[in-house]
Amino acid sequence: MNNILILGGSGFIGYSLYKDLSPFFKTFGTYNSNINFKKNKHFFKYDIEKDNIEKLLTKIKPSIIISSLRGPFENQITLHNLLISYSKKFNFKLIFLSSSNVFDSFHNYPSYEHDKTLSESKYGIFKIKIENAILRMETKNFVIARLPMIFGVNCPRIKEMKDKMLDNKPFEVFPNSIINVNSILKLCQQIHYIINQGLNGIFHLGSTDLISHHEFFKKLAIHRNFNKIVFKQVFTINDLHYIAVLPRENKLPSHLTITCDEVLSDSHTDKQKNGKSIWI
Repeated sequence: MNNILILGGSGFIGYSLYKDLSPFFKTFGTYNSNINFKKNKHFFKYDIEKDNIEKLLTKIKPSIIISSLRGPFENQITLHNLLISYSKKFNFKLIFLSSSNVFDSFHNYPSYEHDKTLSESKYGIFKIKIENAILRMETKNFVIARLPMIFGVNCPRIKEMKDKMLDNKPFEVFPNSIINVNSILKLCQQIHYIINQGLNGIFHLGSTDLISHHEFFKKLAIHRNFNKIVFKQVFTINDLHYIAVLPRENKLPSHLTITCDEVLSDSHTDKQKNGKSIWI
């Protein structure tokens, strides 16, 4: 049985993957500040700024590492360089959860697996640095999964929407940004399939269709009964700006694809037919 280590296993995506994979694989995760994981014998405290990753690898002996970490960008870059150098010694495959932001400098079209990466954001640039290091590994030893925004019942973005609504503060939306999205439920299925099938390379794990940023959040507010939310439209550029990742080569089976409307269905518990939103 594969030993799987999820770096960042206490986060929204990491813990969702842990719950999905642990019934089928011997799965471990890391946490840092969340003491709720202290009593879980499959979770290990790991501080990216202080702790030695080699000790953790020696203890767990993972055959697969899923990187879903958060933390200072420079520390993450250093860690991933270490993981790459240790990959042959410890004989593991590295699954790196990247982002659609590696393409956020390209405005006119969605991006595919082997398009050139270029970013104007610090977040996107940091992800590109890690990707470029990983791409120097043998292809059989890595997966780069580029993700759009991920939604689920208790995801950070829905929590942010709710907090803004309760505080009577506007939630910013970008009408000129064309995006795709994914649900945490579907993402877990996709990563599980990639592991089961022993796949490698670059994967774009977003919805098959595209939608404007403001339209998606408008629909999400209705689905979640956020009828008092105030949306503030932000126009950073005059033309349409695509931040969407679509597959061209590494396509998953049809039952592992998802549409924007299906993401909405996966991301709520109560539907509302007559939700009202304010636009400013």
